[in-house]
Amino acid sequence: MVQKKVPMRTCIACRQEKAKKELIRIVKKPDGTFSVDRTGKVSGRGAYVCDDEKCMEKIVKKKLLKNAFGVDVPDNVYAELQGEFFGKL
Repeated sequence: MVQKKVPMRTCIACRQEKAKKELIRIVKKPDGTFSVDRTGKVSGRGAYVCDDEKCMEKIVKKKLLKNAFGVDVPDNVYAELQGEFFGKL
Protein backbone atom coordinates (compact mmCIF):
# COMPACT_ATOMS: atom_id res chain seq x y z
CA MET A 1 0.00 0.00 0.00
CA VAL A 2 1.31 3.46 -0.93
CA GLN A 3 1.57 6.00 1.88
CA LYS A 4 0.36 9.50 1.11
CA LYS A 5 2.89 12.28 1.46
CA VAL A 6 2.03 14.66 4.33
CA PRO A 7 2.11 18.30 3.18
CA MET A 8 4.53 20.34 5.31
CA ARG A 9 4.49 24.10 5.91
CA THR A 10 6.69 26.50 7.89
CA CYS A 11 5.37 28.69 10.71
CA ILE A 12 6.18 32.35 10.02
CA ALA A 13 6.80 32.97 13.73
CA CYS A 14 9.05 30.14 14.96
CA ARG A 15 10.21 28.94 11.51
CA GLN A 16 9.53 25.29 12.38
CA GLU A 17 8.28 22.99 9.67
CA LYS A 18 5.14 21.08 10.65
CA ALA A 19 2.33 19.16 9.02
CA LYS A 20 -0.10 21.52 7.29
CA LYS A 21 -3.02 20.30 9.43
CA GLU A 22 -1.22 21.36 12.65
CA LEU A 23 -0.98 25.00 11.54
CA ILE A 24 -3.45 27.85 11.17
CA ARG A 25 -3.59 29.47 7.74
CA ILE A 26 -4.05 33.20 7.29
CA VAL A 27 -5.19 34.09 3.77
CA LYS A 28 -4.91 37.23 1.69
CA LYS A 29 -7.76 36.81 -0.77
CA PRO A 30 -7.58 38.06 -4.37
CA ASP A 31 -9.81 41.02 -3.41
CA GLY A 32 -7.21 42.15 -0.84
CA THR A 33 -9.10 41.11 2.30
CA PHE A 34 -7.65 38.82 4.96
CA SER A 35 -9.19 35.92 6.85
CA VAL A 36 -8.34 32.98 9.07
CA ASP A 37 -8.71 29.73 7.13
CA ARG A 38 -8.95 26.59 9.25
CA THR A 39 -9.94 24.45 6.24
CA GLY A 40 -6.87 25.27 4.14
CA LYS A 41 -9.02 25.58 1.03
CA VAL A 42 -9.79 29.29 0.70
CA SER A 43 -8.23 30.68 -2.48
CA GLY A 44 -5.51 33.27 -2.09
CA ARG A 45 -2.01 33.71 -0.73
CA GLY A 46 -1.52 31.88 2.56
CA ALA A 47 0.81 32.19 5.54
CA TYR A 48 0.96 29.61 8.29
CA VAL A 49 1.32 29.94 12.06
CA CYS A 50 1.54 27.34 14.82
CA ASP A 51 -1.54 26.79 16.90
CA ASP A 52 0.53 28.00 19.86
CA GLU A 53 0.21 31.03 22.13
CA LYS A 54 3.89 32.04 21.84
CA CYS A 55 3.79 32.06 18.04
CA MET A 56 0.50 33.97 18.05
CA GLU A 57 1.99 36.64 20.33
CA LYS A 58 5.13 36.89 18.18
CA ILE A 59 3.10 37.45 15.00
CA VAL A 60 1.13 40.27 16.61
CA LYS A 61 4.07 41.89 18.38
CA LYS A 62 6.40 41.88 15.36
CA LYS A 63 3.68 42.32 12.71
CA LEU A 64 5.01 39.27 10.83
CA LEU A 65 2.08 39.11 8.41
CA LYS A 66 3.41 42.25 6.73
CA ASN A 67 6.60 40.36 5.83
CA ALA A 68 4.70 37.28 4.69
CA PHE A 69 2.32 39.14 2.37
CA GLY A 70 4.48 42.13 1.41
CA VAL A 71 1.72 44.62 2.28
CA ASP A 72 0.51 46.40 5.39
CA VAL A 73 -1.95 44.22 7.28
CA PRO A 74 -4.71 46.03 9.21
CA ASP A 75 -4.74 45.69 13.01
CA ASN A 76 -8.21 44.13 12.87
CA VAL A 77 -6.70 41.08 11.12
CA TYR A 78 -4.32 40.55 14.04
CA ALA A 79 -7.27 40.99 16.44
CA GLU A 80 -9.31 38.42 14.50
CA LEU A 81 -6.41 35.99 14.56
CA GLN A 82 -6.06 36.38 18.32
CA GLY A 83 -9.82 35.98 18.73
CA GLU A 84 -9.79 32.77 16.68
CA PHE A 85 -6.94 31.38 18.74
CA PHE A 86 -8.09 32.38 22.21
CA GLY A 87 -11.71 31.63 21.39
CA LYS A 88 -10.96 27.96 20.79
CA LEU A 89 -9.02 27.36 24.00
